[in-house]
Amino acid sequence: MADVEESELNETQKKDIAKWFLLNSPPGEIQYVAKDVKAILDDDELYEEAASESFPVYNKSHMISLELPDRTGDVIITSFGELGKNEFLDPRTAQVAIIDHVKQVCTEVRPAMDEELPSPYIEEYRCALDAEILKYISEAYPKGFTSFNFEINASLIDTMYSNGSWRSVWNIEFKDDIQLVELSGKLQVGAHYFEEGNVQLDAKHECQDSTIAQCAEDCAISLASIIRHHETEYLASLEASYSNLPDTTFKDLRRKLPVTRTLFPWHNTMQFSLTRDISKELGIGK
Repeated sequence: MADVEESELNETQKKDIAKWFLLNSPPGEIQYVAKDVKAILDDDELYEEAASESFPVYNKSHMISLELPDRTGDVIITSFGELGKNEFLDPRTAQVAIIDHVKQVCTEVRPAMDEELPSPYIEEYRCALDAEILKYISEAYPKGFTSFNFEINASLIDTMYSNGSWRSVWNIEFKDDIQLVELSGKLQVGAHYFEEGNVQLDAKHECQDSTIAQCAEDCAISLASIIRHHETEYLASLEASYSNLPDTTFKDLRRKLPVTRTLFPWHNTMQFSLTRDISKELGIGK
């Protein structure tokens, strides 16, 4: 049978494959992946198309943080603060950051316009919540960041042999008619360990809670406490699950030893009756 010739990939297929690799880059590693993808494609125009379509999606889904040019803080790139194609609101400084998605840098800032900022009523609660969450972030995530458009994000850990991120999005709804504040949280943990191996983790968790509506300061303290509780609880459950991996999941992946807990003695099979019976039947050893 003649060998079937492999068809050459067209430009659309190449771009789609390149985008897949870029979008599935582990936390904090897209620039390394992009460098390799560019070399493999060996087509600057095709790479730029793939990168321009992939980086904005990756940056927002991973909620990366970029330092503002004037070093007044960091802006978190999310769909919640997105004002335009390359513009993102930093509510803490009331500035709009203009970013380069592919280079992952903030190139300039401008003052936010009145219509881009929350109302004074919302801003009062936003400031109070922001202050309380900053305390929590500084304790729980020393390298973390947070932004409050009624959305919280903490991105963590970048070490030599591992990368990871903890992303939390909390939606807060004030129900004035029943004097209640409801929270819904979506937590996502990603990790990549690549020393003497290549292991990735992608875990997700959702939770809900509520508290009584109060003044801005008291409400902020209560909400921060609820968020801390749920995130600490989820972290503890992750630690418990993965500390048991060697004794549970990994053990199930390995071939189990016989009840004797010893390896099969291939060097001396004559000790088993089945071997003796087969040898006798076939006349082996006579």
